[in-house]
Amino acid sequence: MRTIFKEIRVSTKERVELIDMTRDVESIVERSSISEGLCLVQSLHSTAAIVVNEHESGLMQDIVKKVQMDFPKTAGWRHDLIDDNAYAHLATTYLGFSKCLAVRNGRLVRGTWQNIFLVELDGPRERTVLIEVLGK
Repeated sequence: MRTIFKEIRVSTKERVELIDMTRDVESIVERSSISEGLCLVQSLHSTAAIVVNEHESGLMQDIVKKVQMDFPKTAGWRHDLIDDNAYAHLATTYLGFSKCLAVRNGRLVRGTWQNIFLVELDGPRERTVLIEVLGK
């Protein structure tokens, strides 16, 4: 079994936004020489999530709006007494900091409308995303 680790650095511009990382992840998988296995995409931050969904501007705006509705910045969260970003930690807890996708025939397996996004929840910031491809 082989394992490849790569890091992607992402600069975000907004407090909450989606950054499509699909092409970067696909490129790493294709260059890995792993034909069958798994690809882990993991945020190395507790205020940035990884999601898989359609890259359609209206839907992307809806995701941002839903996150802001469900985790309002001014809800009086207890963690805000320390760091003023509880909403971002909570949203990451529910969205998840990683996703695992299959690799088949040297390519990332994903549905027609499935793209991989970093969800910035406490930006703007520089983020690091780990890509691990393992298999044969």
